[in-house]
Amino acid sequence: MELGLLWSIIIGILAGFLAGYIFKGAGFGLVVNLIIGLVGSLLGGWIFGLLGLSVNSTLGVLVMSIIGALVLLWIVSLFKRK
Repeated sequence: MELGLLWSIIIGILAGFLAGYIFKGAGFGLVVNLIIGLVGSLLGGWIFGLLGLSVNSTLGVLVMSIIGALVLLWIVSLFKRK
């Protein structure tokens, strides 16, 4: 789904903030939220593709990005604890 650069940034920031809020109780700041959300979107797209799922709406892209960002934060937390 082609959302354009502005929508990708907005969804990335929102997904990063929501994932940070869910994972640790607060966001990480605008820039880090954006990075987490954008990388999470890529990871979520890859995971959804492996599962044979696709998204067809902005809300679906947001949910996919949040799930990917949560997986990313979980992976990072595994390395931080050691």
